Amino acid sequence: MPVTVGIDLTGVETIHDAVRAQGDRYLDRVYTPGERAECGGDPARLALRFAAKEATMKAIGRGDEPLPWSSIEVRAGSGRTPELTLHGPARTLAHRRGVTALSLALARTRTSACAIVLAGEAR
Repeated sequence: MPVTVGIDLTGVETIHDAVRAQGDRYLDRVYTPGERAECGGDPARLALRFAAKEATMKAIGRGDEPLPWSSIEVRAGSGRTPELTLHGPARTLAHRRGVTALSLALARTRTSACAIVLAGEAR
């Protein structure tokens, strides 16, 4: 399988507005309990995770296939390096597409969060 790339840029204010408008309904639909605990409600941290989820969907080739947001989890790994974990439908789709390795890079400013995901086969 060739390496595929997904990228996303999310506005911090967009996430702040979604949380303000929908509250726990939005947070429960998009983020896992672990993600919520790590973010502590910080819109900038939530925006980074949202961008990573979007970029992951693009990298694994979601297309029109529906995937629950919470089937992609972004957590602080060892040494604070971000780690992606796929659950349920996202894991199944990645397996079907031949994706066995994911790499994530995150960056943010005061107003934006960016994520890039590389997907391919582990060597």
